[in-house]
Amino acid sequence: MFIELFFIFSAIWENQYYYLFGFLFLVFIIIIISCSQISIVITYFQLCGEDYHWWWRSFIASGGSAFYVFAYSIFYFFTKLDITEAIPIMLYFGYTFLICFTFWTLTGTIGFIASYIFVRKIYAAVKIE
Repeated sequence: MFIELFFIFSAIWENQYYYLFGFLFLVFIIIIISCSQISIVITYFQLCGEDYHWWWRSFIASGGSAFYVFAYSIFYFFTKLDITEAIPIMLYFGYTFLICFTFWTLTGTIGFIASYIFVRKIYAAVKIE
């Protein structure tokens, strides 16, 4: 994912062309699968501990990858960009925060929907007599 972040940040901030859309789609599918699996495992362990408040934890756990995107954007800022003025710095971090918030919402929603489907399936399989 970090290779893709390098190319995406280079395309946005250094006016380079991004041409690896097939590889980006593959990385997106891998992110969907990993966010779903992480969220389902966390929800399962939480339900095994008889804690039924799984909604926000499934959302936040799978959305936590946005923190790494923001950390990489800070690394990219200090290593690749030569911005010294205050306004461009605020613009960079403002846009980066919006991108990371959108990514957090996207991956959190993927994790929540996967956990919701998982919980519906396991409670549908339980027979209460």
